[in-house]
Amino acid sequence: MRPSLLHASPFSTAGRPASSKQTFQAPKSVAKQLLHCRKWSLRPHAPKAAESVASTVIDEQSLNERRSSAAQAASTPDSTHHKEVRGATETARATYNIVFVTAEVAPWSKTGGLGDVCGSLPPALAARGHRVMVVSPRYANYDVVPDSKGPQMKVSVLDTEVGLYHHRSKGVDWVFVDHPSYPRPGGLYADAFGVYGDNQYRYTLLCLAGLEAPLQLQIEGSTFGDDCIFIANDWHAAMTPVYLAAKYRPGGVYGNARSVLAIHNLRHQGVFPPKTFATYGLPGHWYGALEWQYPPHQRQGSYEEEGRAVNTMKGGISTADRIVTVSPGYAWEILTPEGGWGMEQMLGSRAYALNGVLNGIDNHDWNPQHDKHLAQKFSVSNFSRGKAANKAALQKELDLPERPEVPLIGFIGRLDYQKGADLVLGVLPWLMEQDVQLVCLGTGDVSLEAGMRWMENTYPDRARGWVGFNVPMSHKITAAADILLMPSRFEPCGLNQLYAMAYGTVPVAHATGGLRDTVLPFNPWDGTGTGWTFSPCTTDAFTGALRNTLETFREHPDSFKALQQRGMERNSTWDKAAAEYETIFGWAKIDQPYCK
Repeated sequence: MRPSLLHASPFSTAGRPASSKQTFQAPKSVAKQLLHCRKWSLRPHAPKAAESVASTVIDEQSLNERRSSAAQAASTPDSTHHKEVRGATETARATYNIVFVTAEVAPWSKTGGLGDVCGSLPPALAARGHRVMVVSPRYANYDVVPDSKGPQMKVSVLDTEVGLYHHRSKGVDWVFVDHPSYPRPGGLYADAFGVYGDNQYRYTLLCLAGLEAPLQLQIEGSTFGDDCIFIANDWHAAMTPVYLAAKYRPGGVYGNARSVLAIHNLRHQGVFPPKTFATYGLPGHWYGALEWQYPPHQRQGSYEEEGRAVNTMKGGISTADRIVTVSPGYAWEILTPEGGWGMEQMLGSRAYALNGVLNGIDNHDWNPQHDKHLAQKFSVSNFSRGKAANKAALQKELDLPERPEVPLIGFIGRLDYQKGADLVLGVLPWLMEQDVQLVCLGTGDVSLEAGMRWMENTYPDRARGWVGFNVPMSHKITAAADILLMPSRFEPCGLNQLYAMAYGTVPVAHATGGLRDTVLPFNPWDGTGTGWTFSPCTTDAFTGALRNTLETFREHPDSFKALQQRGMERNSTWDKAAAEYETIFGWAKIDQPYCK
């Protein structure tokens, strides 16, 4: 077991002179401490390309070799996509050491879009020439890093030690943090009895391990070093920029590093009782960075002391160098009282450092030309024939009448309030009168699961409700359906609508967050758009959008086919998102650290 580096981590005093503790003495008041955080950016606007600052500058031949190697390892899409995004692949010269800290990473751990993003964006950045590490918990005995292999090294953080298991694939260094608190018989964060009581401790360890791994883990003879860009994903990793500012920079480590807080879902903020602040091992004057007080109408649960709490998401927002969300629409929504979940004013004070980047989709797992789950593969050139074959196969598998002319409608998602599953049940009586077939796949709220079973029992020849989640079935529904429903009340980005369009399925979505950014309303007069949106999020508005969709499907088949084609031709690759992240990294490096 190796202790934390002398200057890298102040949590271990082994081998350190007593005087070194004074390195971390703080200003005597929170007001003085706040002076360490710059309120205004020196460059609030996007710099010109010529102003980009390189973390590492390498010669063109070496850069091209690294990109080619990473691209081959990741099996990235055709290089023609690269030319479509600001010419970034051909002109970029700045490369960075990028470290993702995340609670989920597909395919090893996933409960939603967070796992997909952290499993797909890192390879896309590696393919563009960056050195990329992903640090995530080791929830199980993964095949790529089995117990028998043992951790590559152990480091000491807080009051314990964690093991670091390393695996390299797709040009990315995947580092799994091993600790007895991670494996659980239930889900990642909760089981049938509720959320785990030690989640705060589990993800504090993750943040500290994420900061130690680049300094200590030897990979092919070298470490990442302390000139890194950390991407802290959601509340689980939001303490990363806090520790960076409160512990590492004052110790002379990570002086050139920058942090980006990636908000995937602001609803989940990592809120804990105020007395737990002591468990973070932070200097006492940093309490203000995490202090949070709920207004009376929002107080619930066991929080005493007039609604006070420590909020890890708030800590990340108040200390990160840049903030990014998973869509431009969501970046705007979190600045409003409706979408800010209490954080809108704090985020508004940092709006100049806030950006939204649309997620991409995995062009290999979700590609109708190569999808192993489909009855017949297809492309944009023959999608009508391919989708008809998949529709017939799904109807047969689910014992629905095999009718090629009937509109087949799909819904895939969690059965909860956010995803609008209740709205699907709300429009169901009207929808079943329109001579359609409806297939739903999902799990979640018990009452909504019961609603899906009721739907199938009431309309046995027109509806199917699959309670649970099945990856092959999700692919089959996406390929076979003519229409996909996404009535989410709020949706930071959403991936199902992107999958649907890639498979020639037309989405009908509530105009919110990333759905508003990606589903462009159909305009019959100029022949534009990729689907239908509705607002407000009510059954009446939902019914109106569905009525227009079904009328176009039946009365104007050529227009509907053009909609499908435009969706399939849309550029939803991760390479496009990676190019935008590079721009944000450049802005972060131009400015001085926000907190130092």
